[in-house]
Order: sequence, then structure tokens, then C-alpha cells
Amino acid sequence: MQIYADNAATTKMSRTAIDAMLPYLEEIYGNPSSLHSIGQRAKDALMEARQRAASVLGCQAREITFTSGGSEADNQAILTAAAIGAKTGKKHIVSTAFEHHAVLHTLDALKKQGFEITLLDIRENGLITPNQITEAIRPETCLVSVMYANNEIGTIQPIPEIGQICWEKGVLFHTDAVQAFGHLPIHVTEQQIDMLSLSAHKFYGPKGVGLLYCRRGIPLTNVIYGGAQEGGKRAGTENVPGIMGMTAAMEEAAANIERNRRKTVLLRDRLIRELSAIPHSILNGDQEKRLPGNVNFCFEGVDGESLLLMLDQKGIAASSGSACASGSLDPSHVLLALGRPYELALSSLRLTINENNTEEEIDFIAASVSETVDKLRKLSPVWQDLLSGRRDFVTKE
Repeated sequence: MQIYADNAATTKMSRTAIDAMLPYLEEIYGNPSSLHSIGQRAKDALMEARQRAASVLGCQAREITFTSGGSEADNQAILTAAAIGAKTGKKHIVSTAFEHHAVLHTLDALKKQGFEITLLDIRENGLITPNQITEAIRPETCLVSVMYANNEIGTIQPIPEIGQICWEKGVLFHTDAVQAFGHLPIHVTEQQIDMLSLSAHKFYGPKGVGLLYCRRGIPLTNVIYGGAQEGGKRAGTENVPGIMGMTAAMEEAAANIERNRRKTVLLRDRLIRELSAIPHSILNGDQEKRLPGNVNFCFEGVDGESLLLMLDQKGIAASSGSACASGSLDPSHVLLALGRPYELALSSLRLTINENNTEEEIDFIAASVSETVDKLRKLSPVWQDLLSGRRDFVTKE
């Protein structure tokens, strides 16, 4: 049995997205900046896609900039707010300790340029509170950037409330919604979001394409220089096939969001119940305020990388955290931000399922994880130390 349970890393493209791309690969392949008819047909398609994407998000077409993905969109949003703030002497940014590295590394770069960065602590359940935002904002704050839903533990932040606070205080608000879109209803105007980042391959679209919503009146700062594409704010020939695939995937995901959520939540909760029965296991993140398909556990006394490899041998594709951090020997910065001890954080397993999984697959995953955890613990000197009392357990039995 082959089971894909790593949808937070990437999703399989939908047939709808593939079909939407094909005409722009085979027939309407012109450069949208060209004056000939094939180029102008591509330009028309680009304009249509921008309008359709804006309709899904609840904004205007001119507020959409197409990018290469979520990381570029995050970079451009943060650098835009920083540039605006620097002009008026506002060089303080508020974010959280468990943002995606596309946000955290951009903030690190700004710190070297004299910006002060406040990273809010995350409670053990993986959530921040609106009150934390209120207390962190200062007169010199130019931006609040809080991810909509965490890519590792799936916790959903109180975005509408944060948007309201930022609006009242006159501070720009950006949210990385890469993991949230397609699972949660998003309306940027109603939720008072100033800037929002998306990546198509997280909701059954193609890789290498995303978008940045930026509210009208906010002057975008370029991160790529060259031609006059995207209103002069994002140089480079537009990826028309990818954009058409993304737009189709956006519409499909938005149309089916409630049906898919209901089915996925039932599967998720079934898997959480079964994995919670494993002794000395702990669920990471809030059980209720989490993405429909996200299941993240630590299993004390187990090496997470070994667990992944053995599950792969059983046909289960999973991860230990963000695919962007794959190859790092360090534990997840997200789990450390929750307060998980270093060694426990190394024992994590992230399973991200969707509406296409079945109860049979969920039960197979649970049985496989339980069997593999037991096998690894029998081989683990750390586990033997825990059983003998030479070390104290962190988790409860």
C-alpha cells in the first residue's frame, strides 16, 4: 500500500489545474508582453486570471501580483513594509517565533539593517493571543507579520482579530497564508489583511507559482529588477501556464472547502485518537484550532529521521517538519518555540492528510507508526535509560 501523507510539503496537481494549463503550453504560448496576437491572447489570459484570483480572495485585480511562490511573496511583503517604515523612522516589526523561514530569514536580514524585531512567544498549544499583538505594537512599529496557519503543527491563529488590532493602530498587517488557503475561508478585505502570500502547490496547483495580495495604496518594493511586468513591481516574463493552473486550483479549492474540511477533519481526529494511544506520545499544537489534515506528534525515545525512513519502507510518505528545512540536523524551530525539549523535538512526525485519504489508510498509518515506534524504542539506549529511571520522562504515559 502506498499512502501519501505529506500534503503540507506539496500536493498532487488536480486534473482541473492540469487542464487549465495545457492550452497555454500547447497553443497560447506567447509572451504576454509581445504585441502579436499570440502574445496578446496570453496577456488577456493573464488579466482574466488576475481578476479570478482577486474574486476568490475578496479584493481588486490590481491588488494581485503573481510571484514564483510563497517565499518570494513573503520577502516582498516584508521588505515593502520595511521600506515604508524606514521613510518615517518606524523600524520595528512584530512577528512570531515559529514563522516559516521565508519570514524569519528576511527579518534577520532587516535586523542587520537596523530594524528591531520582536518575535512573540508561542504558548504550548501553538497559539498566540490578540492581546500579545496589542502589547507588542509600539509607535515605531511598521509591520505585524503572523502566519495564518503553521506549516508544521497546523495551528490556526486569530487572523481577523489581529487584522482589526493592526487597522486600529495604523500598522500594516501581513499574513503568510500558504498553508491556510484551501482549508480555511479567506476574505482579505473583511479580515483587514493588508498583504497576504500564497503558493499554488499547496492547494493542488503547480509548483513555482504563487501570488502576493497587497492592498491598494501600499507601494510595493521590488525584489526582482528588470522589465516592467506586473505593473513594474515584479520583473520577469510571467509564468502564464502556471498562473492559469493556480487560478483554476484556487477556484476549485474555494468551491469545495467546506465539504473537504468535514471529511478531512474526521480522518484527522481518527488518526490523532489512534496515535495518542501510543505510550509517551504527545500531540503538538492545539487539537481544535488546527488545519483539517494536520497531525504532528512527538514520540519520546525515538529518532524522528529513523521513523520516517522506516515508514517510507512501509509505503507511507510523511515528514518530520518543514520540507524547506530538510537536511538540517537541528530539531524543528517550531517545536522548540512550543517549549519542547531538544531531544523530544527530534522525535517528531508530521502527517498531513487530505480528503482523498481513506479510513483504511488512516488505520494502516496508525498501526505502522505504533509498530515502528515500538521497534525503534527497543533499539534505543535513550529509551532504556528512560525505562530504568536514569532519565526522567518528559511525556505522560
